[in-house]
Amino acid sequence: MPSTLHIILLLLVVVLMFGTSKLRNLGSDLGGAIKSFKKGMEGDEPAKPSDERLQADPPRETAQTTSQRETHDVK
Repeated sequence: MPSTLHIILLLLVVVLMFGTSKLRNLGSDLGGAIKSFKKGMEGDEPAKPSDERLQADPPRETAQTTSQRETHDVK
């Protein structure tokens, strides 16, 4: 298990390599991506009530649909 000193040194090396401005931009880009993902997931919710409506009132069979299902063997 890494100690606290190892974690601090790792963070220091990352800051020295990338700089604080790139890390700040990376954080804001990551936050924007998460917000966009959540907004995209919320867009799927309104589609569910139409599915529930179809389950509550299933389509009824009519004489025409049952007669179309009959098959005849041709020899």
